[in-house]
Amino acid sequence: MVETTGGGPGDGTAEVLDRPLPDGVRRRVVQIVSDGFGGLTMAELPAQLRQYARFAANRRAKFAGNAMAAALETDTLFRQRIGEKLREAQPELAGALDSGSPPPAADPLDVAAAAYVLRPTGWVKLVAAAGEEAQRADAERADEESRAELERLREELDRARELTRAETDRLRAELDAAKKEAESLHRKLRAAVSDVRRGEAALRKLQGEMEAGRAEGQAQVSAAESESRRLKARLGEVEAALEASRRAAREGRSVEDMRVRLLLDTVLDAAQGLRRELALPPVSVRPAETVDAVEPGRMTPKDIAARALSENDPAILDQLLALPQAHLVVDGYNVTKTGYPQMPLEKQRLRLLGQLSQLAAQTGAEVTCVFDGAELAAPVLLAPPRGVRVLFSKPGVTADELIRQLVRAEPPGRPVIVASTDREVADGVAKAGARPVASAMLLKRLS
Repeated sequence: MVETTGGGPGDGTAEVLDRPLPDGVRRRVVQIVSDGFGGLTMAELPAQLRQYARFAANRRAKFAGNAMAAALETDTLFRQRIGEKLREAQPELAGALDSGSPPPAADPLDVAAAAYVLRPTGWVKLVAAAGEEAQRADAERADEESRAELERLREELDRARELTRAETDRLRAELDAAKKEAESLHRKLRAAVSDVRRGEAALRKLQGEMEAGRAEGQAQVSAAESESRRLKARLGEVEAALEASRRAAREGRSVEDMRVRLLLDTVLDAAQGLRRELALPPVSVRPAETVDAVEPGRMTPKDIAARALSENDPAILDQLLALPQAHLVVDGYNVTKTGYPQMPLEKQRLRLLGQLSQLAAQTGAEVTCVFDGAELAAPVLLAPPRGVRVLFSKPGVTADELIRQLVRAEPPGRPVIVASTDREVADGVAKAGARPVASAMLLKRLS
């Protein structure tokens, strides 16, 4: 609706808008004011806009838009100055508006904004028409956007349907696989239940057999006890008969003794006569001399070792190793852990074997060193030193048992010396005929 005031019939300044400027027209008006703002002096600007004089055009439009629109509406002189700047910038558009025929190809918003600033006759209609055009364009744009959004939503719906179908097919396939797996598990479960039942039946059968075997064993024990009692009774009878026979032998011994004595006297007389006949010399060799024993003045290895020496004197070991065909058996870890336990096992072995090699070279005795194989994490890569036999016990066999096997393997009478502090080893080898010596004695000799 257009209202007119006291101006002439062709004066556009008398026309006023009965509604707010459309947003699009207002933005173009603010831009026109901002563009023309820079061409005015400080005095030509309204007081409320002077603070924005040094702003760039874009910043003025952004921060002073409301102030410029208000000044343009209330300050006629400022509006006329802006209109002059607009005429200078767009003379064709201004001339067309003055003639009342705006260019058809021009943007309706630009035409409305220029008409709002220049205020030609009928400018209110131009602004209203621009607003309606803008609203129509906005409606068309909104409609276009709605159609695009609808198309996008349709596409998304189609994709969602495709995904749903694919997911449904996948879930259906997984369900079929799960059903097959469940059927397989059911079959396995039935087979397992059948196996358990067969196992229970076999267990019951075995328990029955065990009960029968236990009953049979008890019957056999009872029969054995009965047989034992019968044998004991029979043994008593045999012992009684034996005692009776002994009594009878003692009663008849006097006659037999007489007969034997007579026979012995006959044999002795005949032997003496034979000796006189043959003129045999007295016997120089006695049977006792044929028995292997140690005569006075000839000492055993123990006597030699103990003669004038302390029990822990290393010289005893030297005397023992000096015996013919002497064999020294060493309990390896027992000796090393007595002498140098703080060293690692590998260095303990190397140190002991090096010293035993020197001892073997000095004495000429056979030397065997035994280690417990149970303490090994892996086979030992070891080159035995010259003159020393190195043995590790097998799994399940201790070094002590291996030492006793070595002693039992030697023939009776060979000097075998075993170096170990283990009392059980010492007692065992002593019963087998070997001579035990303490590990400390060997360590003293080696050092």
